[in-house]
Amino acid sequence: MKTIALEAFQGLNILLMDKAISDLEIKLMAARAERETVMKDTIISEDLKNVELTSRRKYLMVIGINTAFSSRKRRDSVRATWMPQGEKLKQLEEERGIIIRFVIGHSSTSGGILDKAIEAEESMHGDFLRLQHVEGYLELSAKTKTYFATAVSLWDAEFYVKVDDDVHVNLATLGMTLAEHRKKPRVYIGCMKSGPVLARKGVKYHEPEYWKFGEVGNKYFRHATGQLYAISKDLATYILINQDVLHKYANEDVSLGSWFIGLDVEHVDDRRLCCGTPPDCEWKAQAGNICVASFDWKCSGICRSVERIMEVHERCGEDKNALWTANFVQTTRSSSSGKIHMRVQA
Repeated sequence: MKTIALEAFQGLNILLMDKAISDLEIKLMAARAERETVMKDTIISEDLKNVELTSRRKYLMVIGINTAFSSRKRRDSVRATWMPQGEKLKQLEEERGIIIRFVIGHSSTSGGILDKAIEAEESMHGDFLRLQHVEGYLELSAKTKTYFATAVSLWDAEFYVKVDDDVHVNLATLGMTLAEHRKKPRVYIGCMKSGPVLARKGVKYHEPEYWKFGEVGNKYFRHATGQLYAISKDLATYILINQDVLHKYANEDVSLGSWFIGLDVEHVDDRRLCCGTPPDCEWKAQAGNICVASFDWKCSGICRSVERIMEVHERCGEDKNALWTANFVQTTRSSSSGKIHMRVQA
């Protein structure tokens, strides 16, 4: 019996050592990939390149707002509503551990008029993350991959969020929502869907690689809708390490979901991340169920967001002090609150 117990104990120790070695190898690979990503990126500032990656401070979340060269008015409407500005933006980083940046690459003619306009806007607001990426609608999957790889290289956060620039966000509610999952590894949070694979050319969201999904008429695997989603640091690091071999489908939300197929990932379907605009989000707010994000499904964002996002903010926005007083310590929601979310194991 003693021999069996000793062998079992030794076997357990070997398993624990193997896991520890594996974790160290992953961390080493991530550190190398981080340094390579930062050092080869000519757009990231020299100051950031000189930061010791191992001594970075910890943040709760990095929020990347996907934007385009033509979206200056959208960016200004976001700045005027849910995104803090100036010293408040710095205070948000230092006191609340929240980084927010508009995410954009460069034009096909690098250094041209489009890039200079962004540089001027950046000098005014200081709220951009420039990517080593050529902008283009058909390049959204590549942009998403580059965003996560770059963000996890620059900031050590628990979560990395992508949101579109025509979506309204309640930052405190987002922070508290993510805090519910702080101690979980490999978590993927959003409004999960499984839409049809569109094989016919010329239609919106056409999938050129439709044949990979089986018979015509099949649906995609479950994935988060692209207006807003969040992933944990482990998954952002996975994208960083494997960015050169991750396949890109035509639609960026499908691409992200595909990268996690075969991994032990917890999919969290939280419908507070995809509320409708008023009256939907307003009714929910009045009932005490503040929405994380609001938009119009028919427009894949807030319809005419430049004109309407202020109305959405006034009718569905959280208290103006909520962001500065919210408790981001991990909490557990009661099933009686009416805010139950579905978990699907990948």
